[in-house]
Amino acid sequence: MERDERPPSGGGGGGGSAGFLEPPAALPPPPRNGFCQDELAELDPGTISVPDDRAEQRTCLICGDRATGLHYGIISCEGCKGFFKRSICNKRVYRCSRDKNCVMSRKQRNRCQYCRLLKCLQMGMNRKAIREDGMPGGRNKSIGPVQISEEEIERIMSGQEFEEEANHWSNHGDSDHSSPGNRASESNQPSPGSTLSSSRSVELNGFMAFREQYVGMSVPPHYQYIPHLFSYSAHSPLLPPQARSLDPQSYSLIHQLVSAEDLEPLGTPMLIEDGYAVTQAELFALLCRLADELLFRQIAWIKKLPFFCELSIKDYTCLLSSTWQELILLSSLTVYSKQIFGELADVTAKYSPSDEELHRFSDEGMEVIERLIYLYHKFHQLKVSNEEYACMKAINFLNQDIRGLASASQLEQLNKRYWYICQDFTEYKYTHQPNRFPDLMMCLPEIRYIAGKMVNVPLEQLPLLFKVVLHSCKTSAGKE
Repeated sequence: MERDERPPSGGGGGGGSAGFLEPPAALPPPPRNGFCQDELAELDPGTISVPDDRAEQRTCLICGDRATGLHYGIISCEGCKGFFKRSICNKRVYRCSRDKNCVMSRKQRNRCQYCRLLKCLQMGMNRKAIREDGMPGGRNKSIGPVQISEEEIERIMSGQEFEEEANHWSNHGDSDHSSPGNRASESNQPSPGSTLSSSRSVELNGFMAFREQYVGMSVPPHYQYIPHLFSYSAHSPLLPPQARSLDPQSYSLIHQLVSAEDLEPLGTPMLIEDGYAVTQAELFALLCRLADELLFRQIAWIKKLPFFCELSIKDYTCLLSSTWQELILLSSLTVYSKQIFGELADVTAKYSPSDEELHRFSDEGMEVIERLIYLYHKFHQLKVSNEEYACMKAINFLNQDIRGLASASQLEQLNKRYWYICQDFTEYKYTHQPNRFPDLMMCLPEIRYIAGKMVNVPLEQLPLLFKVVLHSCKTSAGKE
């Protein structure tokens, strides 16, 4: 969706001189594609390509997005194809917090995983074709759509069929546990790739229901490196923590991730004289400069990643253009939070919105405010370390569901690698906080959801939005 690029009206000024530049005559628009194409092109000039929209348009039968071919028997897009494959392979059991008839569209498909999988089955996606489709040598094109009964659909959606399959394999002595992704969810655990890429809009009031779905489920001993989210019972005492060591490879990769980060304080000046009244235009210009600095730090970060040579420049372009807002939001809430909720909060305190600005503030803006305040308190409570931040950032960045990627399967493997590493580090470092890793991972879908919502907030409302969020968070932190 295109953002409203009308410049904010200038608010009431004040005497004195500010410690940052005077507002420009025309406010600078934010980056149109989320990043500076010229800067990223420095990675490998001439490799950035633009999708051809003149290609034949076919519609996905699940969400209505542009279809890319025949996947598991029906015409569908890459997103729904990947979602269906992960859901079936990982034996996912979802829950609908509404009435099991959520709207499926390109923009709404990630809001309810239950209804998305239900529609995949109802439209005839063939789960029997998944193994053939994933085998070397191409697809089994003879396998078409299937029609299954409502009873069979219910057995799949409830997980009953997955349990029977697991019992069948157990009774027949299956012992292939060679890889982390191989039948990793016999205990119905969410896989790292599917949890992060398909849960980008988890609602706050759905967190408990999402957690309860997995409470009390055990993890087979052979899967010691499989993420065991929500495997701790809320009603039974935890076992005493056991001494363990951090895998040397995990330590090395985490060190490389932290080394890739620019953890120096932000260089954008945020100092103003006492008594100076900040205008809306000035505050907006300051926010733009902060966003620019944070954005260029993300571009520099990509070039230093330990897996930089494993992906194409085209994939990095797609990833950055789709996740830059999420990366900036994550860093603002963690490693740069002292400046954002300190110096920037002092600037926003000197901005007084007009009655018209208050009256025109949108409902979407209010939702973003509420969620940002919640997320701030969550991160403030967790006190995320630099190592955890670096892992969370890499996991969020490596999103294989983004359209236009050439190496989605490779991205999924990288995502899993850093998911496991983050879990390994967290369980080693915070032995007495067994729920810490699940709590960290639950923040990522919320960050994605908030970043997606902020795109729809009119630009002229951002100064007021930041003022409210920073004032509320700083006030509550001062009382603690």
